[in-house]
Formats: sequence, structure tokens, C-alpha cells
Amino acid sequence: MFEKLTPRMDRVLKMSQQVARDYEQDYVGTEHLLLAIIQEGTGVGSSILADNDITLARAKAAVDKLIKKSLEDTWVFGRLPGTPHFRNVMAVAIEEARQLESKVVCTEHLLLALAKEDGSVAQAALHELGVKSGTIRAAITRRLEDPASATSPDCAD
Repeated sequence: MFEKLTPRMDRVLKMSQQVARDYEQDYVGTEHLLLAIIQEGTGVGSSILADNDITLARAKAAVDKLIKKSLEDTWVFGRLPGTPHFRNVMAVAIEEARQLESKVVCTEHLLLALAKEDGSVAQAALHELGVKSGTIRAAITRRLEDPASATSPDCAD
């Protein structure tokens, strides 16, 4: 289904399952994806968050606060079920990659999709931390337009 994911994205997805297990949850949600992007730490998505002073501790605090308020239905994805928001985020990330003319789906596309997923824990956490989809899209665009940027349109891993 997601044959165009980079090795880094594959790591993020696997890490999101571990984050869910660490939370002793039997599903993978958007909040787990957000924390996994930060934990993986080498992608453009984590770089954009770092540029906005979003640390793992700050993001985890925001998620912890919000997660107590939100229990979502599940959808089976891989080993742990994913929430409907998880499924939507993956579909939007793929579409964002296409729109940005990338041949692969990268952490920046995933981060943008997380910020756009209305009603999700990750979007609420990002909003609480002061990061919105417009901020993320602008950062991606700047990186794509900067020839000196380490980021290529194909998300070099």
C-alpha cells in the first residue's frame, strides 16, 4: 500500500508502534506518529519541529495532556491497529508528496498531514505547541527552493 515510503519513513512507522506500546495502547494514533517523527530525529519533519522549538519533552507533554481526553476507534494497520485518523494521515501524506512532486513519501509530508488532520491528537498537540500546517508548508517550500538545502525533492535518506 505504501510502496513509496523512504527507509526513514519506514523507521518512523515502526517507531510509532513502539511509542504506542510505551503508552500501553493497543492502537497507533496520530500522536504516536508525531512523537516518532521527533524521536527518529533525522528527517525534515523533525528538523521543522526543532526549528519551531518543539522538543520531544514538549511534544510528549502536549500529547499526554490531550490523550487523556481522546479515545478513538481503531482500524487495523500492521501489527497494531491504527485509528481512522492514522489512515487519513497516511493517505494525505501520500497526496502531499505527489503535490510537492516528490517521488517518495517523507517525514515532512507526514508532518504536514498530521497538522491538517482535524480532530486528531497530533493536530491538537501541534496547535498547542504553536505549529500549524501553513508554517510547515512554508518551511518545506523554503527548503525545496534553497539549492544549498540538504533536502532534495526526493527526501534523501
